[in-house]
Amino acid sequence: MTSSARRVPIPKNGVDYRGKVVLAPMVRSGELPSRLLALHYGADLVWGPETIDKSMIGTTKRTNPVSSTIDYTRMPSNTSRSQGFEARESYIYRLHPALEGSRLIFQIGTSSPSSAVEAAKLVAPHVAGIDVNAGCPKSFSTVGGMGAALLQKPDHLASILSALVKEVGEVFEIGISVKIRLLETAEKTEALVRKLCGTGITGLTVHCRTTPMRPRERAVRDQLRMITDVCRSEGVACVMNGDVKNRDEAVQLMREFGADGAMIASAAESNPSAFRTSATGGLLPWREVVHEYMKVAIDVENKWGNTKFALGQLIPGKSQVYRDVTGSKTYTEVCEALGLENLHGQARGVDERLGLYQCRGATALKKLKA
Repeated sequence: MTSSARRVPIPKNGVDYRGKVVLAPMVRSGELPSRLLALHYGADLVWGPETIDKSMIGTTKRTNPVSSTIDYTRMPSNTSRSQGFEARESYIYRLHPALEGSRLIFQIGTSSPSSAVEAAKLVAPHVAGIDVNAGCPKSFSTVGGMGAALLQKPDHLASILSALVKEVGEVFEIGISVKIRLLETAEKTEALVRKLCGTGITGLTVHCRTTPMRPRERAVRDQLRMITDVCRSEGVACVMNGDVKNRDEAVQLMREFGADGAMIASAAESNPSAFRTSATGGLLPWREVVHEYMKVAIDVENKWGNTKFALGQLIPGKSQVYRDVTGSKTYTEVCEALGLENLHGQARGVDERLGLYQCRGATALKKLKA
């Protein structure tokens, strides 16, 4: 590539995806503590979990003085007064502007240019970019015309990206990007990529699987070189995704296929130290990673359900401690199961503020009545 190669300009508050190894967007596994841990271990950028535009619209935005986060919340619509305790606001999205803002990409699930713009404007001042999910194959996304369903409507997808570029990217001076999957033929994929690159986006991520393929099926990279060439000719950064196991492999694959960046997904879900190079020690033991995760989760007072889910991914499933942790009901109980005495005091405070003792008591009372 010559120095005169075309490049779509990176906005002042945006970030160039070139040369980056990043955390993939993952539902539940891409919440705040997981993102901060990935950055701690060397991720260059982090994608948040897909967040549906309509779930963001109408939220209440608050700066949390305890965790220093910006929280987007709403009251649950199906809470019954008979539950016996006061309804709590549901967190729709949380971000930490000081620790991740300049390296955070907000991924949006959408099927409407106007709704995408309305939702994106809420977070645009606090992130480095907005990414449209046009690759999720799951029914909760495609049934609403979102995710991979957009791949079958290239003009409509292009209209969403164009609206975001003009009404969000240019206004807030951040980049707009898209994440896609492979189409049935290389010709269809090439036509799609060229169309999307013409909307003004700064980056395109390709998940090297087709829509029907499941994660257990090996990624298919036979179209990747063509896609990277098209993106390069259009001046758009191309990030590859699919079966990337660690930073060293990411760098090797980027060289092999000409990709500008690479995304790590499931490997980082089970051990985010996958972002470390072999020169710096590579993967760390799971106990060390879990200890670090717990410190971060407690510091930001993460939702208990999400913390418990993440721990279930990080701790080996056949171990006794896995059974102890997955059976826990509070942060304090997890600290006891893991032997994290240094975190007990903080854990108890978080349990109280999150109402976990109250919820545990209500659950116990319900069992007694039964």
